[in-house]
Amino acid sequence: MKEKQTPRARLNRKRVEPYIWLLPSILLMGVMILVPIFSVFQTSFSEISKSGINKGFNGGVNYLWVFQNPTFWNTLKNTVIWTIVVVGISTVLGIILGLVLNEKFHGRKLVRAIVVFPWATALIIQSVIWKYIINADYGALNALLYKLGIIKSYVNWTATPEQFFAWECFVGILVTVPFVTFCVLSGLQSIDTSLYEAADVDGATFWSRLFKVTLPLLMPSLTVSTVLNIIYVFNSFPIIWTISKGDPADQTHTLVTYLYKLSFTNQKVGEAAAVSVVGFVILAACASVYMVITLRSEKEE
Repeated sequence: MKEKQTPRARLNRKRVEPYIWLLPSILLMGVMILVPIFSVFQTSFSEISKSGINKGFNGGVNYLWVFQNPTFWNTLKNTVIWTIVVVGISTVLGIILGLVLNEKFHGRKLVRAIVVFPWATALIIQSVIWKYIINADYGALNALLYKLGIIKSYVNWTATPEQFFAWECFVGILVTVPFVTFCVLSGLQSIDTSLYEAADVDGATFWSRLFKVTLPLLMPSLTVSTVLNIIYVFNSFPIIWTISKGDPADQTHTLVTYLYKLSFTNQKVGEAAAVSVVGFVILAACASVYMVITLRSEKEE
């Protein structure tokens, strides 16, 4: 005969049962995420030969090499600019597009499909297309402007590293805006319409409704989209690598493309791991600070 469980035993079982169901996922995360992270940290403090052999612990030599390398500091500056420009501009444009697409107008479904297209297309395909569009010799941009009479001769759109990097930021913004737009749209559609009706009764203007009702209620959606965008853009590889590979003279690298080149082209695996750890720490710190500031502002409101 089955023994009857005491109330305390049933309570303990209810507390433990969710963790039992989560255990397979936790183990999978441990193997697929935590183990590689630990391996990279270990590699960053090891001497790795060009043939890939781990020669053992070497202290902080890899980090010393990284911090003394001028290319790393230029790459770090590029990464900060790249992340701020792409995330900042795409967020502003995404909010504007989200507000427009939330309104009812003829052809709204078609416009939504057009907006989502850059996000649905593989990044490497878009990067290759834009690489050829801006080509100085046979690019579609020069051909179009020349036929329209806007330019008298073909222009080298990537004559300097700054111009090259600006085009990469443009492509990054183009493919990031759709994600923000649809995060904003989902947030807008969750707002109770009675709030807008009450605002209209009080005589609120468009700007009052926007800053007093819409944006505050959009903050949860914007917080999620911004944090995900910071992580996604910071770690974005295909655009930079496909368009420029960090050239000319390694002036347009971000941390991700730089560590890739260090590891797979220059065979500096230990140094590449150190760059990876530095990027991980910076990204974790920025995301944490943003989350803390956002959550505190929400509590104060």
